[in-house]
Amino acid sequence: MEIVLHVGAHSTDEDNLLKCLYKNKGPLEERGIIVPEPSRYRRAIRETLQALVGDVAPVDVQETLMDSIMDQDRADRVILSHESFFCVPGRSINDGKLYPTASFKAARLRNLFSREDVRFCIAVRNFATFIPALFERAQEPNFEAFLDGADPMALRWSELITRIRTMVPDAPITVWCNEDTPLQWPHILQAIARTDPGFRFDGENDFLGTIMGRGGLNRLQSYLETHPPQSEGQRQRIVAAFLDKFGADAMEQEIDLPGWSEAYVSQLTELYDRDLELLDAMPGVTFLTP
Repeated sequence: MEIVLHVGAHSTDEDNLLKCLYKNKGPLEERGIIVPEPSRYRRAIRETLQALVGDVAPVDVQETLMDSIMDQDRADRVILSHESFFCVPGRSINDGKLYPTASFKAARLRNLFSREDVRFCIAVRNFATFIPALFERAQEPNFEAFLDGADPMALRWSELITRIRTMVPDAPITVWCNEDTPLQWPHILQAIARTDPGFRFDGENDFLGTIMGRGGLNRLQSYLETHPPQSEGQRQRIVAAFLDKFGADAMEQEIDLPGWSEAYVSQLTELYDRDLELLDAMPGVTFLTP
C-alpha cells in the first residue's frame, strides 16, 4: 500500500486538492484509492507523532492508526493532505531557513508508516509572493522578526527538497509550481491519485472557479463542451485564455513589504526560475510541468 502525503506548501492549495479528491471518493475507492476525511487523521497523526518522539511506530500502533484513518481492510493508495504536516505557517521560515523542521518531520512521518510505501507531494511557489502570503498569515507583526534572520534571496526550494530526500531517501517526491496549478490541475490530480489517464474527476474545474468566479467558470465549461479540446496542450491554452480574461485580477498580488522594490521582486523571480531547473533534474523527484 502507498501512503501519499500532500504536505503543502502553505498558501498554495487552501485544501482545493482534498476537496476535489473527496468529491470523487466513491469512484476512487472503487479503484483502490482511499481519500479519508481530514478529521480522521490530522489530529491522530499529530498525537501519535508526539507520543513516538521520532521512533518507528510499533506494528500495533500502525494498525491502530490505519484503523482510525480508513474503514477498508485493504487499499492500493491512501491520500492524506495537510499543509501543516511540517509546521504551522508562522514557523515556515525560522532560524534563517525555509521549513527548518521539514526533514526530521518527514522522517517521523515515514516512521509512522514504516510498513508501507510513502510518497510526498508538495507545491512550490515564487518567494516573491510566497513570503508576503506567509507573513500575512503569521502572528508576528514585524517583518524582520518574521524572517528570523533569513535572506529571501538565499532561500531555495531545491535545498528543502534535498534535505527531505537525504533524510527519507526511499520516499519519492512529486513537485509542481503553484503558478502552473490552474493550467495543469487535472494533471496534478491524476499524478497524486495515480488514476488511469481516462479517469475524469468530477468537479475538476471547480478550482478554476475560485480564480475566475462562477461566471467565468460557467463560460469556460460551456466552451469546453461545445469545443472539446483535442489534446491536453489545447485544453491548457483554452484555460489560459479564460484565466487571462476572467481571472487576471485575482491572480495578481500586490506586494508591499519594506525594501521590496520592483527590481528586488524581479530578482527573486529570476532566482526562483533557476531553482526550478534544479528541481526538475533532481533524482527521486517527479516535477510536474504544463
